Amino acid sequence: MGRSFDIVTFDCYGTLIDWETGVGEAFTRAAAADGVRLDRAAVFAVYHEVEPTVEAETYRSYRAVLTETARRVAARLEWRLSPERAGFLADSLPAWRPFPDTNPALGRLAAAGYRLGILSNVDDDLLGGTLRHLRVPFDLLVTAQQVGSYKPAHGHFLTARERIGGRPWLHAAQSYFHDVVPARALGIPVAWINRKGGVASDGGRADHEFRTLADLADRMA
Repeated sequence: MGRSFDIVTFDCYGTLIDWETGVGEAFTRAAAADGVRLDRAAVFAVYHEVEPTVEAETYRSYRAVLTETARRVAARLEWRLSPERAGFLADSLPAWRPFPDTNPALGRLAAAGYRLGILSNVDDDLLGGTLRHLRVPFDLLVTAQQVGSYKPAHGHFLTARERIGGRPWLHAAQSYFHDVVPARALGIPVAWINRKGGVASDGGRADHEFRTLADLADRMA
């Protein structure tokens, strides 16, 4: 891949941050406080269905998306979650941790001279909490709050393209649905960080595919 790009942007949660561990731990703690024991696989089976549905409805803050998602997941799993406690998931987000390879890979890319950015389905303040865990500066931050929509809608990418201008740009992300598909549709070079060894849902391909961020850094730095 070499030095074909000047700027590399990343999805945040799932690519840089281990959101599944964060979500799973948050559900486990909150349910246990009500004397409920949840099966984590069941939580994610419902969560992966519910969150995109909530995001596709009328625009609301990501804090509100997480709160509504938690409420619907709990209802589906027959956990009587009280409304005043339904914000537990959003409250937990700033504590979600990076993957082990995240900071070393970002550091190598920054040291190699790449400008770095984040395109994230999140609110500005929630992303601010996450940035404390990341040890490099970012030149570009585009959030759902700023664009008023959630990926896979094109708002993040169009805003990033406007801010980046004509500089060569690569987007890297774990979610094929949220990031690879819209990037391909807009002609934006994209690297799929396929941490789970998944299969493309539409039978397509990203421009580049890596199993980890470390693998991406090996090719670029």
